[in-house]
Amino acid sequence: MDTDQLIRTLAADNTHRARPVGFALMLALLAAAPVSLLMFFTELGIRPDVMTAMRNPFFDLKFAVTLALAISAIAVSLHLSRPEASLRGFGWWLLLPAGILTAGIGGEMMMPQRMPMMTRLVGRNSMICMTAIPLLSLPILAGALVGLRHGAPARPAVAGAVAGLLSAGVAGTLYASHCTDDSPLFVATWYTVATALVMAIGALAGAKVLKY
Repeated sequence: MDTDQLIRTLAADNTHRARPVGFALMLALLAAAPVSLLMFFTELGIRPDVMTAMRNPFFDLKFAVTLALAISAIAVSLHLSRPEASLRGFGWWLLLPAGILTAGIGGEMMMPQRMPMMTRLVGRNSMICMTAIPLLSLPILAGALVGLRHGAPARPAVAGAVAGLLSAGVAGTLYASHCTDDSPLFVATWYTVATALVMAIGALAGAKVLKY
């Protein structure tokens, strides 16, 4: 093979580059989101007093927490998709939603309360929360894992766990519009337990699906 033919062959090979993991993740999440939306509107739906609830800062806080979780987990997932990456230097992103939630709990504690602390913590929808968030997360988690397969994470289980956080953040945002328990104490307890369950599922799935 002469030099010109070799150059043409190499140039042809370069036209078949792997799809960037960020783009693949975006497409996979966009494909999975309608499934979770359909599940949400079919089984739950938006709470009927949502316009009144929007005047409550603790209702808005739920979305700040869940969206911060989803966004920070996306950033960390993309970082972990590289074979040389670790959580060092990026793990603090995952503390952002915890910081927002802690500030919300502190704010609620400084306000005069009409309900006891345990009533606010237990709420009225704890079992629904524990069920809905994991179920709504599953399509998003599947999409996230498909997208991250375009990368090469050195620690597949960790990458899968972070994908679980991502999907729980998105599912939690949907569920927050249905949930009538707005206390940060409720969010810190039941949303966290539900998120931990999805994180565990993501870690188990990621250990197999993302292994290369």
